[in-house]
Amino acid sequence: MTMMTASADLAAFRARIDDVVHRHPVVVDNAYTRWFATGVARRDDVRHLTVQFSVFSHLFVEAQLRKVINAADLDTYRAGKEILMNELGVAFNGGVDEEGIATEGTVNGSRFKFTAAHFEWLVRFAKPLGLGFEDLGKRWHGTPSTLFFCDELMRLYGNDDAVVAEGASYAVENWAAAGFWKELIAGLRAFKTRECAELPLGFWTWHDKVEDQHAAHTADELVEAFAMPGFDGEKFLAGAAEMLDGVKAFWDGLDADRR
Repeated sequence: MTMMTASADLAAFRARIDDVVHRHPVVVDNAYTRWFATGVARRDDVRHLTVQFSVFSHLFVEAQLRKVINAADLDTYRAGKEILMNELGVAFNGGVDEEGIATEGTVNGSRFKFTAAHFEWLVRFAKPLGLGFEDLGKRWHGTPSTLFFCDELMRLYGNDDAVVAEGASYAVENWAAAGFWKELIAGLRAFKTRECAELPLGFWTWHDKVEDQHAAHTADELVEAFAMPGFDGEKFLAGAAEMLDGVKAFWDGLDADRR
């Protein structure tokens, strides 16, 4: 295959990616987060979001470990471990933001702290809402739609077929960079101002900053995936589409619950 032919094939594939990923309803029209951003969520709504998000956040660690185990090459293996170790409490070692937390750098050579684990961050967020460690993160706290999403993460994001896993990973990155963090933060800031001044928002604002950075790399990740030996576009697209359907089930479940 010539370089020109490969470029044309990638351009055609990008057009299909636009249809499957960038125009998926959960990416372009998330009804729940759009509603949440208006700032009208009640305490019970915020508590319910917190519990369900904690289940997803905690069970994501399982899917990330599986992604590491099934990595197709050393670079992918290390990139997966970077995310996993950061989730578990190894902070990035780059420059820190106004809250003293690094959103850039690497975990390589950095130090582990119990309190830097993302789940512990959520536990601290939940405390002013009257929720404790025992109320969060366990599978039995999840609604059917939340558990469906978590199971799809295991099945697709952690798939032992590298092409399926890359499709799911690409979908997750584009969903995470599509703005839902900003919508949640807007709603949480309104709730904090209205009735819960002590609510710490670091978990949410940190992820928003990190995803803004990740968004700049998704195009490069697609080029790398397209160049994988034995790349199968249909498998990649199927992994992406099914993963976003799982994401949508999570938010649709929250939307149905709040109604």
